[in-house]
Amino acid sequence: MRYNEKALQALSRQPAELAAELGMRGPKKGSVLKRRLVKLVANFLFYFRTDEAEPVGALLLERCRVAREEPGGFSISFVEDPERKYHFECCSEEQCLEWMEALRRASYEFMRRSLIFYRNEIQKMTGKDPLEQFGISEEARFQLSSLKRLQVKTQNAVGFP
Repeated sequence: MRYNEKALQALSRQPAELAAELGMRGPKKGSVLKRRLVKLVANFLFYFRTDEAEPVGALLLERCRVAREEPGGFSISFVEDPERKYHFECCSEEQCLEWMEALRRASYEFMRRSLIFYRNEIQKMTGKDPLEQFGISEEARFQLSSLKRLQVKTQNAVGFP
């Protein structure tokens, strides 16, 4: 993936949805658990050495899977390489569940689906498109109707009425 290093560093300085010191172990064999400041900003998970201001790395949370590991821990793996996992240890079970939920909600695809769902619900209740005032294109409206067809197909495929 291509990225602009300065833009990524600037993003890492933005206010976080969630931030904490966690134990982190990278995907390489023999990787050791290290304390890292982990910061969730939009759909990026930045990790820092606890005494440095610049991130050591970042994970783009797209096409990824967040899974429960040992008590108080979770992992992140990616569709393209599911065996390559980043492991995280939290201070408590509550903290672990909070991180897992926040990471699942962080992807662009989750946000897009939520927007379409709520846009549709508001349209049903009011009869008006809530995004029309912002000049959202007809193409976006088409996506809304295509999602309805996709939902019907999905519901039929899994046996819902």
